[in-house]
Amino acid sequence: MALTITDANAKELIESGKPVVIDFWAEWCGPCRQIAPSVEELAVQYEGQVIIGKYNVDDDSELSSEFGIRNIPTLLFFKDGKLVDKHVGSTSKSDLETKIKALL
Repeated sequence: MALTITDANAKELIESGKPVVIDFWAEWCGPCRQIAPSVEELAVQYEGQVIIGKYNVDDDSELSSEFGIRNIPTLLFFKDGKLVDKHVGSTSKSDLETKIKALL
């Protein structure tokens, strides 16, 4: 299951040394709901290898401001604490998995 990422835990997770994928989403966002099952499946599939989490832009705003998130869904991909990739909009599970594999 995807982790809940908030302003309170985001920095610690990003700097953990593990690859991190953050899905910026909101409850009212149709495309966010469309990719949610893929994000959840990948979180289970890569558990222990990659931290995959969801950041609700309606509940928190600091991280989305820091990374200039203007559209959702936006997925940010971190490796060694650095932002290495970004995807804006809906996409397929296989495209997400390709980006996740690139982090390993």
